[in-house]
Amino acid sequence: MRGSIPVTLIGGYLGAGKTTLVNHLLRNANGRRLAVLVNEFGELPVDADLIVAREGNLISISGGCICCSFGSDLLAALMQLKDRNEAIDHLLIETSGVALPESIVQSLSLLPDIALDGVIVLADAETIEARARDRYMGDTVLAQLAHADIILLNKVDLVSPERLGAVSRWLNETAPRARVIPARKADIPLEIIVGQHSLRPSDKKLTPLSGHRHTAEYETLSLEINAPRDPERQADGLTRADAGLLRAKGFVRRLDGAFATLHVVGQRALVEPAPDWIEGPGRLVCIGLADQINRSAILTAIEASLIVSAS
Repeated sequence: MRGSIPVTLIGGYLGAGKTTLVNHLLRNANGRRLAVLVNEFGELPVDADLIVAREGNLISISGGCICCSFGSDLLAALMQLKDRNEAIDHLLIETSGVALPESIVQSLSLLPDIALDGVIVLADAETIEARARDRYMGDTVLAQLAHADIILLNKVDLVSPERLGAVSRWLNETAPRARVIPARKADIPLEIIVGQHSLRPSDKKLTPLSGHRHTAEYETLSLEINAPRDPERQADGLTRADAGLLRAKGFVRRLDGAFATLHVVGQRALVEPAPDWIEGPGRLVCIGLADQINRSAILTAIEASLIVSAS
């Protein structure tokens, strides 16, 4: 681990599909070097055909990814991973079914070289409302949903269209700060979970979704932004619900000519200094569900961030 590593939390109650999602992401890493920490005490729940080597509680995955368990001590596992000095593009943390995202986020804040990228919570379309009403686990389920940036509504193929519509509306009312994505067998594009590929000097182009059989369900909007902008104001506009964004990443040029990197996941946004090799016009790649992404609202957010020089 070198520099600041983006981290995505993957939560949700038992049986919602967290492990299925992790294996799907490992199968479709597409050159990304993913590290996965799972809350498992026994065998790591990774599909056997993905494993190329084992070393204690750590396994190496085909394509350069790694996976290990952290049991009850997440911070110790993160420090052990850091000490290995692995080259990592993105870190995924699969939590236990009763874990609360907020408490894990607080723990991660103790590590200066970890940057929270987003909180993904899986929900079973068949059972999520019943789980939320359960006298024993209901409070935990509701707390998980409340802290999600994206709710992956899984197993939608097992319910009727009417039921799917009802549970989607319930989720939007129960967790209004989250974006809800329908899925079958946790099968969604990797870019929705971990964002665009980490750019290097040899790969300076932001690229849209490609090569995924469900691409038709999503829409990608790629924009060039020529004039100087206020990246914080632009981020604020892009996180509004009417923009309909799941993800956005881009480079925004400030009035002084310096570039900032802008990341958006749901209603969470991060603005940080861009790599010093970024040049040319600003650019932005936005991803959303095809029936929800709002080009007009996105363009309005970009225009509202325009900076006009006093001179």
